[in-house]
Order: sequence, then C-alpha cells, then structure tokens
Amino acid sequence: MELISVKIEKPEDVNFILGQSHFIKTVEDIHETLVTSVPGIKFGLAFSEASGKCLIRWSGTDEEMIELAKKNLLNISAGHSFILFLAGGYFPINVLNAIKAVPEVASIYCATANPTKVVLVDDGEGRAILGVIDGYKPKGIEGEEDIAWRKGFLRKIGYKSG
Repeated sequence: MELISVKIEKPEDVNFILGQSHFIKTVEDIHETLVTSVPGIKFGLAFSEASGKCLIRWSGTDEEMIELAKKNLLNISAGHSFILFLAGGYFPINVLNAIKAVPEVASIYCATANPTKVVLVDDGEGRAILGVIDGYKPKGIEGEEDIAWRKGFLRKIGYKSG
C-alpha cells in the first residue's frame, strides 16, 4: 500500500465539495438537487464509479466547472467519490445540506475554496480517501481585534444582521 497526496487544481476563488457516495444514480440526483435548490446555479460534477466500467460519470451546467470536476476526480481516482465545483458567486453554504440529504451521499470530506490536498491510500487495485488537508495550520488564537473583524466581515457580506 502506498500513501499519496493529490492537490486539487482550481482557480483560487472557486469553491468545491468533495464527498463519498454509493451508486451510479449519484450524478443525476445531485444535479437535480442543485438546480432545484438554487435556480440558475453554475456547477460541474464528477462521480467515480467503483464497479462495472469504472468510469468517471459527470454532469453540470458550466463547461469550465465540468472540466475541473472531471480532471480533479480522475487525479484522485478513488472509487465512489464525487467532486462538485461551484462557479463564482455560488457557495457550499447554500447547497451543502441539500447535498447531504441526497440518499446516495454517504459523507462529505470538505467544502472549501482553500488550497486543498486529498490524502489517499492506493493498494494497487483501488484507492480510498483517508482525509483532506484543507488550507493551512492556525497561526495563533484570535484576540479582541480579530473577533471584531470577524463579526464585521460576516455582517458586511450579509451573513449576519445588525
């Protein structure tokens, strides 16, 4: 067995969701969930089939995001994993609970725009996602000034009121 790490390749501001699911129907069900949750959403989705033809199945509404999804999931190549890229202006917070409710979705590894590496084990026949390295290590503990900035920022971008 070999431990490997695969970097997610994407533009800096693009968010993505990486997860595990269990059935070929995943692609169509996540697609339907996204377009009914956020009308007009732009995304690309890929799912790694773990039996039969073992293909990367894909769907989406944005060609650039679809290509990112296919390329990154092929690099990961872990069975029954999926990756969803959201075009600019769309965020995981708006769709994550809906995706978690899709019957085929077993777990979510991350939902982020941060630089990310996927930690995998490869036994020669298959690969498994062990986890992710999402962003960077903490540089300290927030102080009063940092708390004030955080609260102001959340209000500035409309996620909190008052």
